[in-house]
Amino acid sequence: MRRIREAKGVTQQSIADHTNISKAQVSRIENGTRRATRSFVEQVDRLLRADGALIKLWEDLNRNGHPVPLWFDWPKIETDAAMLVCWEHSLIPGLAQTPAYALAILHGNQEAADARLNRQAIISKQGEKDPPTLVLLIDEQALHRPVGTPETMREQLEHLIELSMLPNVTVQVVLTSGEHDGNTGAFVVATMDDRSEVAYVETAIRAITTDDPADLSMLARTLVALRSRTLTEDMSRELIRKVIQEKWI
Repeated sequence: MRRIREAKGVTQQSIADHTNISKAQVSRIENGTRRATRSFVEQVDRLLRADGALIKLWEDLNRNGHPVPLWFDWPKIETDAAMLVCWEHSLIPGLAQTPAYALAILHGNQEAADARLNRQAIISKQGEKDPPTLVLLIDEQALHRPVGTPETMREQLEHLIELSMLPNVTVQVVLTSGEHDGNTGAFVVATMDDRSEVAYVETAIRAITTDDPADLSMLARTLVALRSRTLTEDMSRELIRKVIQEKWI
């Protein structure tokens, strides 16, 4: 698409105006970090007079109506996001892990732990872009599950309380009770500046990244169910402090 667009002398802004989406979304489609709908492709194909070339490519990528999974550059999406809503049902989320906790989870792999900890710079990044709003929804059982030593767990939960005091971070505990869709796995939903969304979903085999509307709709319903079981921010901090005193001292 970029090659044809540039050959025709058409700007991304022109495509954005023609298709009624943002220039940022056009850029993400060209970079392969956002899935294009058929209607978008048809409009762009006509605008660029591509004689069906873009439509044919889209059809090749959507054989039998089943889109080929797109493997987005999640660290880039995470960095650019305006808001990140994380759900974790068994562990403390990576963006909130301490060095000792991360190292224990990653079986002593220092390189992997460092890479995870480096991602946390987005929480307090300074400069042109404000840090994202970060919402951490954590299952109550993650506060009790041993990772590393008791000291590791105490330090981790104290760090969680410290994070919760930052103006752009919300930490809430989801009470462990009953069945809900969140039991199927952890995920993060990133909302971009143009209000588009991309989700990172963990599975038993590998993590996948998706912006498919059906997937996002399902995750939105899951978040509604989770938030109905979630303590307030103050109550969450009180519970975390209670677990520290009763289990990790």
